[in-house]
Amino acid sequence: MARRWCAVAAVPPDQSAPADRLEAPTRARERRAFATEAPDALILLTPVPDPENYGVAELVDGRVSLLVEKPPNPTTNLALVGVYMFTPAIFEAARAIEPSGRGELEITDAIQSLVDSGKRVDPHIVHGWWKDTGQVQDMLDANRLILDDLQERIEGECIDSRVEGRVVIEKGARLERATVRGPAIVGAGSRITDAYIGPYTAVGEHVTIAAAELEYSIVLSGSTVRDLEYRIEASLIGRNVSIGRGPSLPRAYRFVVGDNSEISIL
Repeated sequence: MARRWCAVAAVPPDQSAPADRLEAPTRARERRAFATEAPDALILLTPVPDPENYGVAELVDGRVSLLVEKPPNPTTNLALVGVYMFTPAIFEAARAIEPSGRGELEITDAIQSLVDSGKRVDPHIVHGWWKDTGQVQDMLDANRLILDDLQERIEGECIDSRVEGRVVIEKGARLERATVRGPAIVGAGSRITDAYIGPYTAVGEHVTIAAAELEYSIVLSGSTVRDLEYRIEASLIGRNVSIGRGPSLPRAYRFVVGDNSEISIL
């Protein structure tokens, strides 16, 4: 009888990379090892130069013995990549733990519960590229990595518009009097009008960009950017966001900003 199991991975939403972790796709080698060696859990780790900034795993005789979140004096440089494979034992472990100081059930606590209860947790070391995406610049860097592998594909409409380089225009997207310079991607259903989209920009689905310029930025689905005098660069714009210049005088900045946000006006 086949073993029942589940896998958990950090997967970037939309066409960009704003997930907690971004890594090369999990290889068949790890899946085979989990199936044939039959541990209770398998976690992917990678060596990092600054382990004090990550959750890390300590190993004893090739098995995971301890997980520590951002240790001030780490004894290992093996950081958690964010890809895990579990048997149903993880559900019992999750029920056995308490919420952390931030009020959440932590995956690292659940894995540690497996270790403490005598379950077998095996590590696999990842030596391919891997990127933590906890900050805006990290997300932009990861987005750049993805777009560097982009292959040109034009399925949307281009009306009096110019597309240069490796650009993807998804089906249902519409460009009018616009320039898109790759590598860049425009998601399905988006409208780009009288606008410029520069290199390393990922535009999600059903986004409207009109009379504006963007470069080296990420715009997630449902957002609108219009009527801006200056170019937007190195920016992350979330879902269903509206950015525009109002017609009324006197002119002033007006913000509705969430917790822990950062605004730079240049």
